[in-house]
Amino acid sequence: MAFEDQEIPVPTLTFGAEEEDHSTAVQETSFKEPVPAMDPEEAKLSPQEQQMVEQFSQTIDLNNSNGILQYGAGAQKKIADFSSTALENVRTKDLGEVGKLLANVVTELKSFDVEEEKGIMGWFKKNTNKVTSIRAQYAKAEANVTAVSQALENHQIQLLKDVAMLDKMYELNLAYFKELSMYILAGKKKLERVKNEELPALTKKAKETGLQEDAQAVNDLTSLANRFEKKIHDLELTRMISLQMGPQIRLLQNNDTLMSEKIQSTLVNTIPLWRSQMVIAIGVAHSQEAAEATREATEMTNALLKKNAEALKMATIETARESERGIVDIETLKATNQSLISTLDEVMKIQDEGRQKRAAAEAELQKMENEMKEKLLSMKA
Repeated sequence: MAFEDQEIPVPTLTFGAEEEDHSTAVQETSFKEPVPAMDPEEAKLSPQEQQMVEQFSQTIDLNNSNGILQYGAGAQKKIADFSSTALENVRTKDLGEVGKLLANVVTELKSFDVEEEKGIMGWFKKNTNKVTSIRAQYAKAEANVTAVSQALENHQIQLLKDVAMLDKMYELNLAYFKELSMYILAGKKKLERVKNEELPALTKKAKETGLQEDAQAVNDLTSLANRFEKKIHDLELTRMISLQMGPQIRLLQNNDTLMSEKIQSTLVNTIPLWRSQMVIAIGVAHSQEAAEATREATEMTNALLKKNAEALKMATIETARESERGIVDIETLKATNQSLISTLDEVMKIQDEGRQKRAAAEAELQKMENEMKEKLLSMKA
């Protein structure tokens, strides 16, 4: 399916096997919003989406191995498929071909100018029909320029279609990014409840009963929480891919737009200017033919060269202005670079926090194991 025809999906969260319906839809309930400070990512969601995340987090079962294994896998697959399809639809080779066509137009016009200058000198020396020669050269160049212009128009149409397609791609990427973020938020909420409520309760019970199975239950839940925490981290890496695709899509779109503008400038400015100069050249040639004396012919030649030189100056200045325009503004690149750097810093911060939490959990587990050993030894005594 083409990107233009694809509808923007509504985020849907599922847990467990696909055949089981655990989807969390937005619906009116008596659920009360949590009091603690809201996660910055969660604050970006609508109230309905926040409620969806909270409700879904309560359906997550860490003991469901298959559910944990498949957690967020659907959203990850959407990102992966989206990346592949994006590469398939964006053909950078077209821009290279457009660049060659634009260069061909310039080459053709420059070639005509050189021939014209040499031809004018030769026409005066040989006293041939200047108008006939100019028209012959013009007809030859006109045929080549017309063919290149048609190819450029076709490329411009394709570029405009690509710009519209990239807009759709950007919207789809935002939707996939939001869905993945909701999975991550729901998972973090579940981990927070496990660490702050379920684990402390099991630990307290194990200390009170002194039973091995209760201690093992604490260890099992800790292990499951660590495993799920790594799964959330994996989802965050996938979300980073989606995050980076946003500015990349905009850069591609900007390239297509700039190239389309250059084609437009060539079609409506460069080529018409060249044609107008041919009209001037033919008119001057008619005047030169009417000259009866060498002096008058020489004066008219100087006038023609001055006019063509002035016209060439104007065309050269305009072309220089266009050629000096950058494909991408430096401010755009700086902003994009800062955004990516900021994102990477945030990911590193999250990874550091994850490592610190796992280290703290490992220390706590060691402490609990020692306490259990001491308890068991004291019971033998």
